[in-house]
Amino acid sequence: MYMMTLGELSERMSKLSGWSLEENCIIKDLEFKDFKESMNFINKVAELSEKMNHHPDIIINFNRARISLTTHEEHGLSNRDFDLAEEIDKIDQIPEEKTEQSENADNK
Repeated sequence: MYMMTLGELSERMSKLSGWSLEENCIIKDLEFKDFKESMNFINKVAELSEKMNHHPDIIINFNRARISLTTHEEHGLSNRDFDLAEEIDKIDQIPEEKTEQSENADNK
């Protein structure tokens, strides 16, 4: 069993957006407009998880979701957790161009 060093954990955490380190997991809490939006996002996470063959624990509560990553075989965190978290962060990001277009449409 390989245990990540504090330096490795710190470096990998610095690359993530909105994740926290809790015991032997990294956790991200998300809030969405409504249930449908939360499920759309979680379905994208599920597809990505299948592709990467690494599956998070997910709790969904209407418009909120909590994603928890750990490597059960390692009894703690591994690079697989951080690789998946980085990919999840890419799903979470809205391109600036789209945001600007939405704001311009709202002002018309």
